Amino acid sequence: MPPPPTEIRLTLDPRGRFDVIDVPARIQAELGDALARHRGALYCSPHTTAGYLEQRFASRLRDHRERLSLFFKAFGAVFPPEAAYEHDKMHLRAELSDEQRAVEPRNGDSHLTFIGTGMSNCVTYRNREASPVYFIDLDGINQGTRRQRRTSVVGYDHEAVVERFRVGVPTSRHPIDAINLGDPRLGLFETIDESLAAAGIEKGRVDIALEPSERNVGLTVNEYETLLMQHDLREVLQNPFKFAAQKGRHMLDDPLAIPGKTINYARYDVVRVLNLLIEAFGVQESVVERLIAKMMAAPARRFLRTRRISFLASDHAREGRSRVVRGTYQSPILVQWQAPEALSRALEISLVRLS
Repeated sequence: MPPPPTEIRLTLDPRGRFDVIDVPARIQAELGDALARHRGALYCSPHTTAGYLEQRFASRLRDHRERLSLFFKAFGAVFPPEAAYEHDKMHLRAELSDEQRAVEPRNGDSHLTFIGTGMSNCVTYRNREASPVYFIDLDGINQGTRRQRRTSVVGYDHEAVVERFRVGVPTSRHPIDAINLGDPRLGLFETIDESLAAAGIEKGRVDIALEPSERNVGLTVNEYETLLMQHDLREVLQNPFKFAAQKGRHMLDDPLAIPGKTINYARYDVVRVLNLLIEAFGVQESVVERLIAKMMAAPARRFLRTRRISFLASDHAREGRSRVVRGTYQSPILVQWQAPEALSRALEISLVRLS
């Protein structure tokens, strides 16, 4: 008889603003085979600028730390730090106190990179001996101080869908819009928590998916901050090249800012395109846009066509019932780039028991 699911919670300390941490290796070092004895694992991050890549996509990068670094460096040209993100203009952040504005990270680039690269807050991996699973941090240092990160991992052997139900989400007439599915007025999470309790799930996964008929829409999990969602994200959907164009010429003005290793790893397709991008900035805007489009093609399709997101469901709070586990600033977000005729979107919710 297989062991019951094992829930593990780790505290992680990133070594830089960008860092990748092998979570199974950390668990093995601290807890032995607590995770390795299970056939699969659910990895979850409560953060909006740190998380995971799906196993299939990570495998295309051969689960290699250096290749991951190169992949995210390429997106650093598309969403460069310190560009003119509305999210980072603290004087416009009316929801923050003066004390909060002084310490709030200016990390609009990290949020957009999380969304644009198709990173996830919650992913399922099959356990493979000595195979890494990387917790990827895009914003691990703020004002010279390391940020303390957390992650939850549930090892399990079997999964089964115990309930599916459909919900409708009202949308706007705006052709490009981001809708916060975590808004209490929608009651989505209240409904899910009640269904989890009725199903008697102790450890599980909640999948939120778009129905197959839905078009021109995607899902992500991130911070639903007004300036980020209604300005920065909208501008990226309208013009993916805006922030890259703002900072690109600065890179040419300061060649030392271009990482030397980029040239050495030109054999990797994404970096070869990045090199062409850098060379093209002095030519003409149309060439730049075509090159960025090539670099963005696969990840952008992944973002725009991400049709399912997941959350951990757990009874770890010892309240006698399982609840959806999500970070303080995490919201499921529906992003549309064409308004539906009915001004409504259909979602399918699946409750999955892990055993």
